[in-house]
Amino acid sequence: MGVPRVLADLRIRMGSIDPERPVVGILAFEAAAAMSRLVSLHRSLAEDEVRRLRTDMRSQGVAYLTSRDQPFLLRLACAELVAELDKAASVVSRLGAKCCDALLSGFDRFYADLKAGGVYSAPSGGRVADLERLGLGSTAKGVEKRVKRMERYVAATSRLYAEMEALNELEASERRMEQQWRRHSGPIPTQKPGVRPAPSAVQLDLCSQRHKVRRLKEESLWNKTFDKVVKLMVRAVITVFARICAVFGPCVLGLPPLPNRNRRTLLLRGGNPHNPSKHSSGPLDRPLAKAGPILRNSAPIFVAKGSIKKPFESLSSLLEAGPTTVGGSGLALRYANVIVLAEKLLAMRSVGSHEAEDEEEEDTRAELYQMMPSAMQGAVRAKLRECWRREGGTVDGSLAEGWKEAVRRILTWLGPVGHDTLRWQKERHMERQQRFDARPRELLMQTLHFSDREKTEAAIVEVLVGLSCMGWYEERRRHSLRC
Repeated sequence: MGVPRVLADLRIRMGSIDPERPVVGILAFEAAAAMSRLVSLHRSLAEDEVRRLRTDMRSQGVAYLTSRDQPFLLRLACAELVAELDKAASVVSRLGAKCCDALLSGFDRFYADLKAGGVYSAPSGGRVADLERLGLGSTAKGVEKRVKRMERYVAATSRLYAEMEALNELEASERRMEQQWRRHSGPIPTQKPGVRPAPSAVQLDLCSQRHKVRRLKEESLWNKTFDKVVKLMVRAVITVFARICAVFGPCVLGLPPLPNRNRRTLLLRGGNPHNPSKHSSGPLDRPLAKAGPILRNSAPIFVAKGSIKKPFESLSSLLEAGPTTVGGSGLALRYANVIVLAEKLLAMRSVGSHEAEDEEEEDTRAELYQMMPSAMQGAVRAKLRECWRREGGTVDGSLAEGWKEAVRRILTWLGPVGHDTLRWQKERHMERQQRFDARPRELLMQTLHFSDREKTEAAIVEVLVGLSCMGWYEERRRHSLRC
């Protein structure tokens, strides 16, 4: 038996490679992205994040622009979290098709039954046993241990992706050098027998980089079997799903309950199933049950017929912003950028100005004007003409100070919504390397997506008119100083 065969048998006995079970290979990056999404969802449902969600629902910007109806806002948050979980579960199902375990290879059907509540019905007691085998009912310590393991795998796979890109660049550099050497060099000198030429610096870097890539393949998801990776992700999907049902179940009618035998770990964090309200991250208070419409503020909510029987279909329809909202008009990102630039202009005018700062302020004003839709430009001009006529063509210091205070007051609640919108866009449209970020993400409920367009535009116009009046006073003051 040769040395290579001995080493191969040793690696098999050590468990790093199973010849009968295929490894993930190049699909490791897709698996790591889905795994990071699951970790992010788990972190988003932690106690601190649930408390922050409750605070954001009551913030002035969300309450005025979107709705004061907290049950509706909770349904929006739940809908987005379920949509994100569905995306991760879709990847798990595709990877599960390559598994040897029958339960993992049929995870798509299992997940559909889980959402429909069929897993808990009497004829499918075996499915409840499958749930327990896949981690439902685990202690908080066991869940956190699995999450930490997933974070290590995601971090190693992220490093592998970066190192493989570096290796590709080195190999391309080596090929270019060889081509140039063949093109410009003379006859190849004969080498003495048994004497190897000294390796170049590029070859040494290549050798070191290939060794680093091989080591990271062992540490990351690349050399893990499909069964091992998918089973870990399936457990995370079930854990997150159970957590969503525990947190939002009292407010989102129709969410499937957990099996009674697992009530002792309902919250998966040591919650008390008989009195879960004692825990800050426990189920939210159930709203008053009504069969009819709930009419509050700018966002009327109607309980659709049959929505209790099919809660997830009802939730998915909530994410479709109407035509009277900022998101439904396709202006969320543009308005968010306008708000951020307005904050920047206010900060510039709150400090002493110099010539360089004046040029930067002029560039910011031009950029802000170009970013505004034509209808908003017309609204700002009309209101400025009205203000100019009302004040008789002059703006004194007290009026400018009053506008400054008004602009600052509006931006204290409008600014956070604009920044959350930009963060949401960045998190959902990030580069591949950044997809492995497992931190909690912003929710649409916190952004301008569902905001009333008329109210949002009116607030932005007020801010821009105030900034313009401040600019009039500043120009008049500078002119008087020069004279």
